[in-house]
Amino acid sequence: MKPHLMRVILSCFLLLPVIFLSHLSWAESITTKIVLGTATKGGGFQLFGQNLAEVINATDVKLHVEAIATKGSKQNLPFLEASKIDIGLVEGNAARIALDGIGRKPANLKVLSVMYPNPGMFVVRAGSPYKSIEDLRGKPIAFGTRASGLRILVNDVLDGMGLKPDVNFQQVLLDKAADGPRLVLGKKVEALWGAGIGWPGFVKVANGPEGARFIAPTNAQIKQIMAKHPHLKKMSVPAGTYKGQDYQVDSVGLWSMILVKPDLPEDVGYQLARAIHQGESALAKRLKQGSYTTVQNTIVQVPVERIHPGALRYFREKGL
Repeated sequence: MKPHLMRVILSCFLLLPVIFLSHLSWAESITTKIVLGTATKGGGFQLFGQNLAEVINATDVKLHVEAIATKGSKQNLPFLEASKIDIGLVEGNAARIALDGIGRKPANLKVLSVMYPNPGMFVVRAGSPYKSIEDLRGKPIAFGTRASGLRILVNDVLDGMGLKPDVNFQQVLLDKAADGPRLVLGKKVEALWGAGIGWPGFVKVANGPEGARFIAPTNAQIKQIMAKHPHLKKMSVPAGTYKGQDYQVDSVGLWSMILVKPDLPEDVGYQLARAIHQGESALAKRLKQGSYTTVQNTIVQVPVERIHPGALRYFREKGL
């Protein structure tokens, strides 16, 4: 064999390990891109979604979740069904209506995890004279954005009391969630409807110059509401959740959910569930409401047939 041909052959053999290792390094660097639909700016879903995305990305470098702003639950649902987004945050009532097929065909969507409970209530400036829902009748009230699932909740709550937002109140609908607390603080509306733990609208009003007072149904009204709408659950906002709130607030609501598109592969669902729950403590440190996003709460709150197969596989591997 000619010397120059021998050198070429030897060079090729020497390069093989380099090529193999380069290919291996490239394969290991591949990330799965995930689009997460949240809601409008200044709302609880956008805050939660951005923090969740950052926790997932830090926990599993092979996942890259991008949290995008949407109009909220009512838009996330059709986006999920059309696979325009991979995962979406959906308020409990909106999720129930879609998954149960109430007034529509049942949605072919699965639950990846619960988010947090959403007990609904109103917030007013602490210096205002309002102490009860009855006191707010006839007043301008911000009831949330047009596509927010929280409007489904308030419709059920008030309906259980024989009231309607657009009949018994001066209903104000918002373009984005961040407008609500600004209207309350600017005295353009008397109250803002919202729900949940660490909800940004409540935080902003509570941190305002007057502080805040929270108004929820009375115990008698809660029984009345649940008698008419038995799908709702009694929930509480612990004392100290918001600045100046030294009392527990009892109300009703449902758990918000992280739903996934119909064709999300099982392996991707497994990766996401693993990253979410391996990052539970990190999420809880970032957000009070993040402490509710646990495997145990998902298992308790969601029927097993509604949980994504990938998440179920992860839960079972963990002996749960």
